[in-house]
Amino acid sequence: MLFHSYTFLFVFLPVSLTGYYFLAGKRGGKEAKLWLVAVSLWFYGCFGMEYLFLLLASVLFNYKTGQMIRGCRKNGRNGKRVLAAGTAGNLALLAYFKYMDFFIGNWNALSGGNLPLLHVALPVGISFFTFQQISYLADCFRGEIEDSGFFDYMLYIVYFPKLVEGPLAFASELFPQFAGAGKQKFNAEGLMRGICLFIMGMLKKVILADTFGEAVNYGYSNLEMMHGLDALLLTVFYSLQLYFDFSGYCDMARGISRMFGIELPVNFESPYQSGNIIEFWKRWHITLNRFFTKYIYIPLGGNRNGKWKTYRNLLFVFFISGLWHGAGWNFILWGMMHGILYVLTKAWQGRNVPGGERLGKNKRVFHGAGVKRGGRIAGAAGKAFTFCYVSAAWVYFRAESVAQGSRLLGRILTGGFVRVDRNLAGYFNLEEFWYILKVLRLDRWEYGHDILMWVFTVFALLLVFFGKNAAWAAEKIKPKAWTAAVFACLLLWCVLTFSDVSTFLYFNF
Repeated sequence: MLFHSYTFLFVFLPVSLTGYYFLAGKRGGKEAKLWLVAVSLWFYGCFGMEYLFLLLASVLFNYKTGQMIRGCRKNGRNGKRVLAAGTAGNLALLAYFKYMDFFIGNWNALSGGNLPLLHVALPVGISFFTFQQISYLADCFRGEIEDSGFFDYMLYIVYFPKLVEGPLAFASELFPQFAGAGKQKFNAEGLMRGICLFIMGMLKKVILADTFGEAVNYGYSNLEMMHGLDALLLTVFYSLQLYFDFSGYCDMARGISRMFGIELPVNFESPYQSGNIIEFWKRWHITLNRFFTKYIYIPLGGNRNGKWKTYRNLLFVFFISGLWHGAGWNFILWGMMHGILYVLTKAWQGRNVPGGERLGKNKRVFHGAGVKRGGRIAGAAGKAFTFCYVSAAWVYFRAESVAQGSRLLGRILTGGFVRVDRNLAGYFNLEEFWYILKVLRLDRWEYGHDILMWVFTVFALLLVFFGKNAAWAAEKIKPKAWTAAVFACLLLWCVLTFSDVSTFLYFNF
């Protein structure tokens, strides 16, 4: 069941909210929490009952493992072996479903063998709920969380707003909130802000991301027909599609959760406004970045053992990040492209600047250069370079192989710059806007077919480079009649496009 579907919007969400607030306050909130567990299982079961049984088995295994780790702590034992076994079990599950064909394919290529691929279907959200359970076991081992009972743990894992695509929330963030779930009074303003954030996220997904997505799918399917300008636009289109798709999902998830009075962590903070790659990773997929920092980078030694080991640790984290996103060498290359630039930027920031002074609080770094605050030219250059580099790396993230990604980037340099492919531009001619061009008779102009493509692209770029993020905007909304009217119209616009929308991109990961 997708957030942007008729079933979710007009059946599942109203039933879930009504049942939750009807049961709130009964038996100390237990019935309301059980209701949240039930509707979350209903939500996930819609993707396939076999996936639901797998999720339940994973929850039972990890809760029991967490109890065993706590038992070791109480009895004065270390518990490392239990933690290692639990982590290995989670990773084995993930490896089987997500990476087995990748391993078999590479083994066949290296050995000349002919082992058949398994073609195992990837359970929706397995990367996310597996990582959350690993973090839970690690926090149990460290003694950072207490046992809150099986149903609170189950709710922590299966809670439907974050189940299939995150954001990755730590148990220490949600357990205190779940302890009060079902006890709080109905909050009309919180519901209003949640609805507004949900609608803004839906706009990102169904209007912006899916419009760019159709053009991207066409372009990648017809690379041989693409000229240099087409290939360049495809690169930009996918950068925008991926951002609006994933950040749109996270905004919708946070909006839904807020309707239940539960806050999920922010996952995006205007990442394309970053002045360098280090800042980018503080703004993009924030919860995954902090997961890798806490559970991989710091245990490896972090930055405590000298700069070379620090760089090694960073490269390893980005290697794991690439592999986590997908079973393919193109994802590993994507991760290493980010890792290499991250390390180079880190090294540049740590160098001695002229005069023998290291970069201090009165300096800012834009793409590795120490400049005084207010260096607008350097800041703009840093943002432009970071966006271009990240967009080039996204090519390998989207491509089916390293070869296809390299072919697209090569066409930017060798394909020549002629008029944009008419079919590519045609995907932006949405009926509600194309009608305006007809009324203005601009559709008869030779380049009239390209107008909406450029308008869409420029608007999206202005939004990501200069706009405020949706979380900030939701906090500034005032509960007034005109606000309700505007968001009602925006919701209607989204609903009218439901028949043309696609699944979220991160469902594949």
